[in-house]
Amino acid sequence: MHFEFSKNFAEISDKSDPLASFRNEFYIPEKNGKQVIYFTGNSLGLQPKNTEKYILQELDDWKALGVEGHVHARRPWMPYHEFLTPYMAEIVGAKNEEVVMMNQLTVNLHLLLVSFYKPTKKKFKIITEGKSFPSDRYALESQIKFHGFDPKDALIEIFPDEGEYIIRHGKILQTIETHKNELALVMMGGVNYYTGQVFNMKEITVAAHRAGAYCGFDLAHAAGNIPLFLNEWEVDFACWCSYKYLNSGPGSVAGAFVHEKHHRNFVLPLFAGWWGTNKSTRFQMLPQFDPIPTAERWQLSNAPIFSMAACLASLEIFHRAGMKNLFEKSTKLTGYLEYVINYVIKEKNKSWQIITPSENRGCQISLLVGEKGKDLFEYLEKNGVMADWREPGVIRLAPVPLYNSFSDIFRFGEILMDYK
Repeated sequence: MHFEFSKNFAEISDKSDPLASFRNEFYIPEKNGKQVIYFTGNSLGLQPKNTEKYILQELDDWKALGVEGHVHARRPWMPYHEFLTPYMAEIVGAKNEEVVMMNQLTVNLHLLLVSFYKPTKKKFKIITEGKSFPSDRYALESQIKFHGFDPKDALIEIFPDEGEYIIRHGKILQTIETHKNELALVMMGGVNYYTGQVFNMKEITVAAHRAGAYCGFDLAHAAGNIPLFLNEWEVDFACWCSYKYLNSGPGSVAGAFVHEKHHRNFVLPLFAGWWGTNKSTRFQMLPQFDPIPTAERWQLSNAPIFSMAACLASLEIFHRAGMKNLFEKSTKLTGYLEYVINYVIKEKNKSWQIITPSENRGCQISLLVGEKGKDLFEYLEKNGVMADWREPGVIRLAPVPLYNSFSDIFRFGEILMDYK
């Protein structure tokens, strides 16, 4: 696509955008009477306008039905998580039985690690990316300690080569090969939160399995952002939140994936709860745990209805838009943002640097501006740009295809051009 730094180009691109109308389905925050340029959907997605209706329906049913809402609500609460499953499975490339919405992200990660991190004296190491999201590292380190190992020996972090910002794919594969005799697990982010680099999850999974290790991913910055094919890639497990690209509201319910090949492996250890036991006998209150032979087996408790209602409101929008269409628009939007930033850098002779790869990315550009770049971040904020500051010295910008436009990016470029 040929880009131009002009208002006319942006407006024509928006008029020809088949997904443009979805922007009207979201509330855009305002500042000084004008809609902001919202580039933080990779941190907290905007509220769909239909979210209120979905939550109010459950409040009304609770008011009218009380406990009977579990069975007689318009969307009965007992199986409520099942309403989300087919939409979520579409987004992550899974079969319905491989996906369940439950808990929060790090809770799900810990529950899955109970099953898939089974260290022995010989095979006890975990490989992850350096500068992963801190919560992931905390979880991995605590699991290692729980099993009686030292993270200094057991946790292998892969960092970019000196002077670079992304981790070369070959380095990941080589690290797996180097440690294969001691490797128990590969667990990485599908998209690195800091740089926006998308990892080759398919080939990483193959390499991990070849080494006799399990492979899992944190998809917090991937679900709803990039195409995923978890079943086809034979990923063992994955987890993600729903409040970033999936627009489900702050702290909303998270998701988990367990590949179908593990569903009937009842030797796998897990922490059990009553929502993971046989649905037909659940309310007989039997003392024996009878695991559901799907990803639902990893559930502990009944559904948090209000956060799931918000999630369902957004997932139905994704279903109508289609991940393939969203990623096509995302590629164009992010390409235009890259073009605009580089145009300003050249025109204004700035030393800023894009550290997100031009290939292998979703809808995120990470702009390295240095410690003094906090002035730039505050300037953008004052001028109606909601971006994200990450130490040390990076501004993250996410043009989300459901509600961002080419005109947003052009306006951002104008604001950037006026920075002294």
